[in-house]
Amino acid sequence: MKRIVVLLFFYTFLCPLFAGEKESDKRAKNFTSKDATVSIDAFNQSFYNKDTGVYNATSENPGRAAIWTQAIYWDMIMNAYLRTNDPEYHQLIQEIYLGACGQYDNFNWNNTTEWFIYDDIMWWIISLCRAHNITGNEHYLELAISGFDRVWYGSEGIDERGSYDAEKGGMRWGWKRDEWKGKMACINYPTVIASALLYQITRNEDYLNKSKEIYNWASNNLFNQSTGAVADSKHGDGEPHWRMHLYNQATCIGSGVILYKITGEGRYLQDAIQTADYIKNEMCDENGLLPYRNGIEQGVYAAIFAQYIAELIECNQPQYLDWIRNNINHAWKNRDKKRNLTFKDFASPCPTGTLEVYDASGCPALMQVIPPAK
Repeated sequence: MKRIVVLLFFYTFLCPLFAGEKESDKRAKNFTSKDATVSIDAFNQSFYNKDTGVYNATSENPGRAAIWTQAIYWDMIMNAYLRTNDPEYHQLIQEIYLGACGQYDNFNWNNTTEWFIYDDIMWWIISLCRAHNITGNEHYLELAISGFDRVWYGSEGIDERGSYDAEKGGMRWGWKRDEWKGKMACINYPTVIASALLYQITRNEDYLNKSKEIYNWASNNLFNQSTGAVADSKHGDGEPHWRMHLYNQATCIGSGVILYKITGEGRYLQDAIQTADYIKNEMCDENGLLPYRNGIEQGVYAAIFAQYIAELIECNQPQYLDWIRNNINHAWKNRDKKRNLTFKDFASPCPTGTLEVYDASGCPALMQVIPPAK
C-alpha cells in the first residue's frame, strides 16, 4: 500500500515538475542588456583586427572582410555607443574610421582597385552620415558628400555617366563590366537612404528631391505593391528578377521610414510596414526565425535588417518587437558559449570552429538596437 502511495505521489507531483523543467530548458530565455554588451564585445574580440583597424573575414584568418560590410560593422559599434553611452565605443568609432582610411586609400573614391561597385561606396556614405550625426565630425560629412557626388555624377576617366540614369531613372550597380550595369535594389534603396540623410544634415532640397525620385523609381520597378516583396534587380526593360533577399527588404524599409520621418506622408510608412510584414509572413520559417543564405558575404544581411527594423519600430510600430526578440533569444541561446559568438542560422547551434564575420554579425547587430523585454 505504501508503495502505491509513493508511486502515485511521484507521478502526480514530481513527474510534471521534472517535465516542466525539461520543457523550460528548451525555451529560449529573454536576452538582457548585459547580454547585448557581451555579444558585441565578443564579436569584436574574434573579428576586429587592432593592427589594421578593420574586421577580419574569419575568426582565424587576418585577411580583411569585404569592403562594403566593414561599414555595417562600423554601424554596429555606433549603435553600441548609442545604447550604452560607453566612451570606449565612441573611441572605437574614430579608430575604425582611421583603420578604413589606411586600408582604402583615405577614401579616395576614384581608386578603382578598392572601389569597383557603386553600392560599396553608398553603404559607406550612409555610415559616414551616421558617424557625423553621432560625433559632429565635419570630415565624415565631407566624405559622405564627395562619395555621393562620385556615385551620382560619375568621375572623369572612370564612368562619366555615374550611377544615375538620367534618361530612364534609377541607379546602375557598377561601371566595369556589363553584368554590373543592372539596376540592383542594393544600390537604389541605399541611395534613397543616403540622400535623405544628407538632406537631414544639410537641408539641401536637392538631396531630398533625389531621394524621392529614386524611391519612386524603385517602387515602380523593384517593389511588388501588392505583397511587399522587393526584387533583387532589373536589367533593361524586362521583368525584375524576383529573388528576395533580407537586406533588400531591409533597405526598402529604411527608405520608407526615413522619407516618412521627413515628409510625414503615410504612403512611405505603409510601404515599410508591408515590406516588414512580407519578411515576417513569407520569408521566415514556421517559428518566425529570419531567413539566411549560404554564400560569400550573405551572412551579413540580418545585421543590415537590424538597423532598419529598429527604425520602423521607432515609428510607433511595436508589433514587431516580440518577433525580433524571439529571433535574438534563439540565436543567443544557440551561441558558442565559449566564445559568445552566434550564427546566421538562429535555430541551430553556432559552429565551434572557424566562423566567418558575416555569419556572426546578425544577432549582435540586433541586440544593439532592440531593447530587451522588461
